[in-house]
Amino acid sequence: MKFKIATPERVMLDAEVDSVTLPTTLGEITVLPNHIPLVANLVAGEIKYKQAGKENFFAVSGGVIEVKEHSDIVVLADSAEFGHEIDLTRAEAAREEAKKLMSKPMDEKSFVDAAGWLERNQARVKVAKKHHTHKQQHSEQ
Repeated sequence: MKFKIATPERVMLDAEVDSVTLPTTLGEITVLPNHIPLVANLVAGEIKYKQAGKENFFAVSGGVIEVKEHSDIVVLADSAEFGHEIDLTRAEAAREEAKKLMSKPMDEKSFVDAAGWLERNQARVKVAKKHHTHKQQHSEQ
């Protein structure tokens, strides 16, 4: 299957893959060969794709997914980062700041903005930790 993920800044990946797991507004979906065509909203979270049996990860903040005929997958993400691009310390600090912010009284719009910021940074922390764990496992072998 062809998988392409792009942000307003760059094309993150354009490659043949075995499967792609994506976070959508209706829950997580996995696209395998011969998947039905669909369009869905992407939410903040983790995209996992398998390529030659190896798992790889992105942190994304939202966007749109299109699965075309022949299971070609196009993701237009608001933002996306590979695990190795994420500064884990900064992502953890931003996550904690968002949690603190949400504990204070605020109007609904501010709360929704803070919740989105928290969700994005939780995804960034998760992907960064997976990258660092995966990297350590390979260096020990």
